[in-house]
Amino acid sequence: MYANRNECPQLGLVCVTASDAVRYRTITRKRLLQLDPVKQKGALRLLYADNLARLDNAIDYCHAHDIRLYRMTSSLFPFADDPVGEDVLDEFREAIAAKGQRALDLGIRLVLHPDQFVVISSDSPHVVENSIKILETHARVMDMLTQPRSCWAAIEIHGGKSGRSEQLVRVIRQLPEAVRSRLALENDEYSYSALEILEICRAARVPMVFDAHHHIVHEKLQSYEDPSIAEILRAARETWPVPEWQLVHISNGREYFNDRNHSDLITAMPSAFSNVPWIEVEAKQKELAIEKLRCESLSKRKGKIDPKAGRKARTSHHS
Repeated sequence: MYANRNECPQLGLVCVTASDAVRYRTITRKRLLQLDPVKQKGALRLLYADNLARLDNAIDYCHAHDIRLYRMTSSLFPFADDPVGEDVLDEFREAIAAKGQRALDLGIRLVLHPDQFVVISSDSPHVVENSIKILETHARVMDMLTQPRSCWAAIEIHGGKSGRSEQLVRVIRQLPEAVRSRLALENDEYSYSALEILEICRAARVPMVFDAHHHIVHEKLQSYEDPSIAEILRAARETWPVPEWQLVHISNGREYFNDRNHSDLITAMPSAFSNVPWIEVEAKQKELAIEKLRCESLSKRKGKIDPKAGRKARTSHHS
């Protein structure tokens, strides 16, 4: 479970590929509710079996392309947090365990990022209760996948509603062990700065996933070489119980440097990230962005990516 610090950072695939190689199916609530209870279970049974096969295909893809970090889709088993889905999911216990064990055997790290509806800092008790239920379902899936109850199998969430640091810490401390042991917090562009999330992580004793692009957007910075990036990266590393498990995110602005929308590829990378063990690549072109980074100079052996290159490229493109 350890990344060799002498290796290049492990670049992670996020959910699907730009090609059709890794894709998943889903079903809308409206469509599901149009079916009677027996047919609802039948529809979910077929969907779960198909998505489980697609997860196996994703593991195949990662192994074939030497990708050792894979962020699974949060919609792997739709409605698994509903009673109808809970029962169906249990039918796949052995098959799910086999897929998860295979990922472990191949050295592929599996992580999750629940969707935006998970807000444990909400001022609505119902929203908080539902968010915890969703997190418990994700933790159940991680357990079924035989993934360790540790931040190796990270479940990454944002802080949610701003100004609720004390509530975040309180709720996190009260989470079931299967959730809390895997939980990690990520800084965002608007509600919680990197320094705010860092303090919450320290107080709640959970690791921080540092997103460099969210940081430069929030702080209105003009370069990935701003000293704060290396400083926060070092501080965030200390929140990980095993420093070699530290996980970060990289993305670039689509139209301009501080654009919150993600670009197709990664053309600007903080030099501080050259020593990070695990990086989730949040770019629209997914596997193509990973391949591009590998062909360029992420490692010191091939030089460094110019942190201003992306800005220059976009400027010349629009000139």
